[in-house]
Amino acid sequence: MKQTGFFDVEERLARLSGLGDQLEAFSRTVDFEVFRPDLEQALAYSDGRKGGRPPFDPVLMFKILVIQTLNNLSDERTEYLINDRLSFMRFLGLGLSERVPDAKTVWLFRERLTQAGAIERLFERFDATLRNAGYLPMSGQILDATLVAAPKQRNTNAEKADLRAGRIPEDWQDKRAKLSHKDRHARWTLKFTKAKRQDDGTIPTTDLAIPFFGYKSHISIDRKFRFIRKWKTTDAAASDGARLREGLLDKTNTASSVWADTAYRSKANEDFMEKQGFVSKVHRKKPHLKPMPRHIQRSNAGKSVIRSRVEHVFADQKSQTGLFIRTVGITRATMRIGLANIVYNMRRFLFLERISASA
Repeated sequence: MKQTGFFDVEERLARLSGLGDQLEAFSRTVDFEVFRPDLEQALAYSDGRKGGRPPFDPVLMFKILVIQTLNNLSDERTEYLINDRLSFMRFLGLGLSERVPDAKTVWLFRERLTQAGAIERLFERFDATLRNAGYLPMSGQILDATLVAAPKQRNTNAEKADLRAGRIPEDWQDKRAKLSHKDRHARWTLKFTKAKRQDDGTIPTTDLAIPFFGYKSHISIDRKFRFIRKWKTTDAAASDGARLREGLLDKTNTASSVWADTAYRSKANEDFMEKQGFVSKVHRKKPHLKPMPRHIQRSNAGKSVIRSRVEHVFADQKSQTGLFIRTVGITRATMRIGLANIVYNMRRFLFLERISASA
């Protein structure tokens, strides 16, 4: 069997480039060094005077989290594929003979960032990069939320009641191992979906209600470039509309219009937006037990054309990166969703830069 040489590796990497290596495009377009100050501040590594193996470069480790998010990988699978794939090694700047972080190292790195609450700062850092590149929030903003699944919990009715009340069930309090595996923040809710056409061609008059367990990702995108500008993570049962008043509106947008579906239509929200200088383009609800007036139907239809753009963001995240919560607790869920939002903005940035270069 022929022994692999340096030029064989270079030839294989050149072939990967020709086939369109997405990670190589990331390296060309995204300056990952901008994240270094925030990473170093959050990690607070020692100066090495006490000895021990030096930590991996924080930017390299952050790029590993990007790989994870792009491919929806577990820590163990991430370790294996970094060792296996030349494209991953090139993206990370690792040679064939260099040490690769193991699954435990990846988990510890992500956990330190999570506990330091660094994901918000990292998101804002890349948002500043987008603004410096000319992608300012423009033409108004669109709000929406989507459910993000988490592993289902098997709890008794009494335990569920305690969790909803914010209490730790009595049987769990002295069992640290059980507590570490029980998600006390995720919640059950009902996910409504349109009923499917029956075999006889008829469509049921009521929608389907499907039980759902997990969290909810709330976002605000700018209408012009469709970048995520503001975001928030809650349990799945949290109201969509109330989040509008909790920092989801971007005051730096060059236009004041706000689009959202009927879940965001309330007097409190309308008053809040008017006071803050925003113009509501929120869908109007159907009058109770009355047909929808024709002029409201036309108005809502026009708003839907614009508002539907936010659905593309969620579709991209779930189809391309398989957005799912593997971890336990809302703090880690926030880290997972925050990384998904950063990676979406990176992919969107690559797309817009490619379009701009070809124009």
